[in-house]
Amino acid sequence: MGLDIERFMCQVNEGLLCCICKDVLEEPLQAPCEHAFCRQCIQGWLVNECSCPEDRQTLFLSDLRPLFRYMRNDLARLRLRCQFSHLSGCIKTLFAAFPLHEVTCPHTECALTMTRRELVEHILLCHECPLGCGALILSSRDEELHNCVAELRTTIEVLRAELLCQVDDQRGEMNARLDSQRAHMVQRERALKTQIDALKVEMGQLSEQLQRFLELEAGRGLELDRLAAERAELKNMLEEIQRKQADGGMCPTCSCSGKSRVTNV
Repeated sequence: MGLDIERFMCQVNEGLLCCICKDVLEEPLQAPCEHAFCRQCIQGWLVNECSCPEDRQTLFLSDLRPLFRYMRNDLARLRLRCQFSHLSGCIKTLFAAFPLHEVTCPHTECALTMTRRELVEHILLCHECPLGCGALILSSRDEELHNCVAELRTTIEVLRAELLCQVDDQRGEMNARLDSQRAHMVQRERALKTQIDALKVEMGQLSEQLQRFLELEAGRGLELDRLAAERAELKNMLEEIQRKQADGGMCPTCSCSGKSRVTNV
């Protein structure tokens, strides 16, 4: 949880407020989408969720990063009232010096805040379960009420929830990839179909040209046959004329026979 905004002695920029608890950031962490949260707030949120509470983008604990330097500097310059002023005599302090007055138990699962003089006594009482379940015992009463099975069951449920979130995220990513591949295949199929249709048209045109060429060749063949027949006929006629001339002694240039006499004048 963050620090109550009423404790601050100046106007606090909205960018320095936690997006979950709406208090001033404490141990701030930042998501890739640049939304800032208190460490405890965002860790508690991500136990059951796998997205940013502001814009619902996918978010895991491993994605969180420290706050921007300029925002950390703005936080460090804020002045706030010390809630232990009756013990320390301090009325106000800089946010940067806040840990000197109010410290948190070093155990990661313990959220208690106290003065440094109270911390030593608290650490003697705050310890992990001696049976090995990893739960944190904050007091003797907690130790009496502690149930290792229940703690382990809770831990398993948290891990199962996070695993399900990761599986859902991976399934969504896989489906997105499959959709992309499917769209690419459909587009590729359309392009190939267009190419095939174009090739069919081109083949049809070539087939028509070939048919016309064959028809022309057939016509030329008939013409050559006709010319050959005429040539043979003319040749026969010429041979017939030559044979008649040879048999009758006819002059090749006139109709007189070879026995006729020519009268000289």
